[in-house]
Amino acid sequence: MSDTPAFLDSGRPPVPDLVVPRGVLPFFLPHRPVRGRLVRLGALTDALLARHQNHPVVTRLAGQALALAAGLSTALKFRGSFSLQAKGDGPVSMLLADCTDAGELRGYAHANPARLEALLASDPAPSAEAMLGSGYLAFTVDQGGEQNRHQGIVAIEGGSLAEMALHYFDTSEQLRCQVHLACEQTPAGWRAGALILEKVAGAGGIDPTLNEAAQEESWRTATTLAATLTDRELLDDDLPADRLLYRLFHTEGVAADRARALSFGCRCSRARLASILEGFPADDLDHMAVNDDIVMTCEFCNYDFRFPRRDVHGQVSSDPSAGNEA
Repeated sequence: MSDTPAFLDSGRPPVPDLVVPRGVLPFFLPHRPVRGRLVRLGALTDALLARHQNHPVVTRLAGQALALAAGLSTALKFRGSFSLQAKGDGPVSMLLADCTDAGELRGYAHANPARLEALLASDPAPSAEAMLGSGYLAFTVDQGGEQNRHQGIVAIEGGSLAEMALHYFDTSEQLRCQVHLACEQTPAGWRAGALILEKVAGAGGIDPTLNEAAQEESWRTATTLAATLTDRELLDDDLPADRLLYRLFHTEGVAADRARALSFGCRCSRARLASILEGFPADDLDHMAVNDDIVMTCEFCNYDFRFPRRDVHGQVSSDPSAGNEA
């Protein structure tokens, strides 16, 4: 435990100082109504997922969520974060992943062990839909500070997380998209990736000689080529991203934009959590204490912060009669 007072201790817990320099590679098909993002988390996948002792089927789902959040966050044009959250009544009650404009990535999945075991007994390879159950999927853009958050929410629909995301884009954003998500445990550890295609609306960047029918044919060609991608290719550390894009789309003249780095992005600190504790009444803090310590666990990095009860003062009632009423 640090000797620095909690409210001044902004240091991070002992988490990996890991950066993937080319974690997200945006690309486009010149003069075609198609742009996309190739996401490959590499060793960052294992650093994020291995901190949680989940069943592999839950870990796989969490890895897919991380890859999806990383890819969609590249649309941010300002400082802030993009997050996806799935909450349902199934064995996995919560799935959360977020990524900042700087590529700081974090996430977790919360599962009920008994309910998950019952599901696995009947289906050893359950779908995302079976694990999440009925509920909602929310995508949130948060600019921080006093700025309003933009959030879109849809009911969970689709057997896989990719299908759930496509349902969101179709119903909430009216975007034509194709999404391929993968996460598997390899000899080198967990790996996750995503390929996201988007049909460009309007005529921006499109060959003016292409009429609507030709543009639709270009989109069909791109999605057909993207569908040939295998999970093994997407997760292969030895296959460079540029080479993979060329393998998929060279007949369409694919061009890459500037790559974006991804990093281990949990933003917890003793100072942040101490400020939360100080907002509780003293009686509540007393109930939280176990053996004279209050323990707060960061769900993202799975790290326990311990605060001696004597060092946390909490709120003091301004009403001297408070607590004396019958």
